[in-house]
Amino acid sequence: MTDKEKVYGEVIQTLSPLTEGVNNNVGVLANCAALIKEKLGFFWVGFYMVEGEKLILGPFQGPVACYEIGYGRGVCGTAWKERKSVVVKDVEEFPGHIACSSLSRSEIVVPIFKNDKVIGVLDIDSTSVGTFDETDRISLEKAMEILSKYLV
Repeated sequence: MTDKEKVYGEVIQTLSPLTEGVNNNVGVLANCAALIKEKLGFFWVGFYMVEGEKLILGPFQGPVACYEIGYGRGVCGTAWKERKSVVVKDVEEFPGHIACSSLSRSEIVVPIFKNDKVIGVLDIDSTSVGTFDETDRISLEKAMEILSKYLV
């Protein structure tokens, strides 16, 4: 087991006790973003939630961000449209990347499902190229599966 896998294991174990019994989506998402940022130290960790045909900025940790993203646009909109996680080694090589910060160099976006419908996405940015891999994808998908149980 790598150090990264160990840290993700701690994040996943902490999610249920952190969110159980809480009937407050903003609070649940805010604490989840804080937990991931605190444990893994990424540049930006946050959520965009589906409202109509747009993703609307939700709770996050990091510098200011874009307020809304269209369906199928950028990395977040693509993950929503394709209903799957998107790992981007170098954001400058992703067609249509939306640059909320010029410091962002790699990105991972994981959809959040509720009743087989995408209700939002977890978006994480790094200031280094090639930060995210299969360990990140698999672990964050597990985390979002747990998190979605606590969203109302």
